Amino acid sequence: MRLLCISDIHGEHGALRAVLATAERRGHHKVLVAGDLCYPGPEPLETWRTLARVQAVCVQGVTDKALATLDPAKIEAAATDPEEKRLARAFAEARKNVGELVLERLKRLPTYHRMPLENGGELLLVHGSPEDPTEPFTADMDDEEIRALIGDDPADVIICGMSHLPFVREVSGTLVINVGSVGAAPGGGVAHATFLEITAERGIQIEQIDVPIGELEALATPASPTPGT
Repeated sequence: MRLLCISDIHGEHGALRAVLATAERRGHHKVLVAGDLCYPGPEPLETWRTLARVQAVCVQGVTDKALATLDPAKIEAAATDPEEKRLARAFAEARKNVGELVLERLKRLPTYHRMPLENGGELLLVHGSPEDPTEPFTADMDDEEIRALIGDDPADVIICGMSHLPFVREVSGTLVINVGSVGAAPGGGVAHATFLEITAERGIQIEQIDVPIGELEALATPASPTPGT
């Protein structure tokens, strides 16, 4: 099984297309997305449609829940300065752009997704961490801090995002893989992608890459997953 694992697209459809074009050339069987799909980037609906087209497995991120559940009129009413009002109007426009059907689907996204692995282990997909989906693992945490966020029902592999910085740590037998961000990578210009190759014979192989958005965006087209075996 070869998995493309991504997170934090934030409605940056061009970056998503670049990642999927790269993944299509490299080959993969399934796409896993650790939340924050559509907002606040410029193309929320196109992002959702592309994820649906590639049959991505998605969990709910903080911005997904906010977009689906918050009342834009109340946000604008509470705004106290021009910048807050501008952001409130942008939020309302994003909700209008995706439409009620997508908003309902964002609202119903699961917080966690568990799946068995070919090596006999289990993978957990979450936006932040198993203990708190709104609290991210970060690269500067020590083992005790990471262990606390893993919680009492750990999987063998945790795929997560939210902090926008990719890293891999193994703590107490659990492999924590933060896949960074497609649409909000620090510094810009690249999108993060993580490939997991999982077999019974070789275990888990991890490759984390930066996809240069500027070079690939013009050539990228929405990709379909390579058929599984």
